[in-house]
Amino acid sequence: MRILFYGTPEFALPTLEALLADHEVAAVVAQPDRPVGRGHRLSAPPVKRRAEAAGLPILQPARVRDPEWPARLRAFSPDVGVVVAFGQILPKAVLDVPARGSINVHASLLPRYRGAAPIAWSIIRGERTTGITTFQMDEGMDTGDMLLQEVTTIAPKETAGELATRLAELGARVLIETLDRLDSLPAIRQDSSLATSAPRLRKEDGWLRFHETARDLVNCVRGTNPWPGAAVMTPAGRLLIWSATIASGSPGPAPGTLVTSDAGHIAISTREELLLPESVQQESRKATRWDDFLRGARLGPGARFTSIGP
Repeated sequence: MRILFYGTPEFALPTLEALLADHEVAAVVAQPDRPVGRGHRLSAPPVKRRAEAAGLPILQPARVRDPEWPARLRAFSPDVGVVVAFGQILPKAVLDVPARGSINVHASLLPRYRGAAPIAWSIIRGERTTGITTFQMDEGMDTGDMLLQEVTTIAPKETAGELATRLAELGARVLIETLDRLDSLPAIRQDSSLATSAPRLRKEDGWLRFHETARDLVNCVRGTNPWPGAAVMTPAGRLLIWSATIASGSPGPAPGTLVTSDAGHIAISTREELLLPESVQQESRKATRWDDFLRGARLGPGARFTSIGP
């Protein structure tokens, strides 16, 4: 098939690679280059860099909703549009450009976790399974008829970044199977009464609140790794917690208080059980072990951690 591919971040690369191997990619549509780093130098997104290496036509619309884009895209005569983490909502006029419509590769088991950050929210909310759904796109937010799904288990300590790596590969395989079986696959309407939302993450989504349970806090640490990170305020300043586990022990006088766990480790009191950080990072410093941070900051039982915001 002749494919018009929409994608921007690394998550989209395995699907693009699979399409390059099995189909004809007519053109790639990616988000515009963005300034990065302290120098704010323009940097091309990963999908654009791979498309350049493959010698493919590349388009980078600031707004794909602008009226000139359907005609420009139609010039490539695509059979199918394939969308993987593109970053813009496609209007009906763009979705209808390919002769056989546009297919999205979505990193959740729809209708659960519709939105921009399904991987992070599935972990934050304590899901034990997730997967990939391919669906025929319509004008809604991940509301189109489903084509294929594949389920995978979320490992107990798996972070959002680690799960994204696995789902990117799984998504590529499910998409190729979807295209291979496109003539015979039934389109299954989503039950919107079962839908949940997975909006784009904000920094405050990583602010830990110790009145929650240790399990909820561990899930937040995992789900916000690698971005934005789970953050707390300590007597030594702001701290990011990159990995943590649950420890047993008696809670302190107030949530956020450092206490000694049953196993003899210094942990943080929560509403239920204790949060035991493993890898942490102070602002403008490298990540370090929790014990090393406590030693350097001279913190021990009785010290109090608080949330960054209200």
